[in-house]
Amino acid sequence: MFAKSVAFTPIRRVDFANPNSIYREFIMKAMVLAAGLGTRLGKLTSHKPKALVEVAGQPLLAHIIAKLVRSGFTNITVNVHHFAQQVIDFLSQNDFGASINISSETDQLLDTGGGILKAQSFLDGQEPFLVHNVDIISDIDLSQIMSNHKQSGALATLAVSSRSSTRKLLFDSAMQLRGWKNLTSGEVIIPSNSNGNLKEFAFSGIHVLSPQIFSAINSCGRFSIIDTYLSLCADKNVLGYDVSTSHVLDVGKPDSISRAADFLKLV
Repeated sequence: MFAKSVAFTPIRRVDFANPNSIYREFIMKAMVLAAGLGTRLGKLTSHKPKALVEVAGQPLLAHIIAKLVRSGFTNITVNVHHFAQQVIDFLSQNDFGASINISSETDQLLDTGGGILKAQSFLDGQEPFLVHNVDIISDIDLSQIMSNHKQSGALATLAVSSRSSTRKLLFDSAMQLRGWKNLTSGEVIIPSNSNGNLKEFAFSGIHVLSPQIFSAINSCGRFSIIDTYLSLCADKNVLGYDVSTSHVLDVGKPDSISRAADFLKLV
């Protein structure tokens, strides 16, 4: 694995790593899922990774890291696979005001769940951590979803909204995850008995996980974190956090680049 630490205050990387450090309680950890191939972006990712596709003059990854730092996250892990060295070089050559860790998936792309599990050594600890897709631009209040997660005691809290999507997560009236639906194929997964109507929400690519998730995961190698949530929601507290009043843009296709640039001018 590769790792880079950027000292932006007198706090040293050794202080972050030391469980007895007086600074330990101030550490907020996050992970940016940036290893994807970015195939939906076509030619834009033929010579560079999705994470380095530019929006408003800056790579997507730079926008996400900046938002995380503004929200108080001081320890950020980025996973890499597609054109991995380009991402490593970019992170090494820039000062983001946070400690940056690289979780390498150069041997095998591990999907969302496998990527999080691979990065366990960076993310594990006493406090929850936030996971953010690199291609999601939003005005979601990240500190608020983190605070809500801590107060609920949930295993995981997923930012969800009522936006249009062909795949929907299903929640009960208490916003407990109860299932999943593919609106195109009609496939429905409901792992537990649920009374009453279930509400449909689209996942927004941002979630907070308690470190207990690592002992709850039963998969290995390449797997989806959504599949993990569905396998656990019958017995574990997996919650939805409604961000329907926020703006969320999936920068996954070429025509979304200009819309994301326009949005960033307003936030």
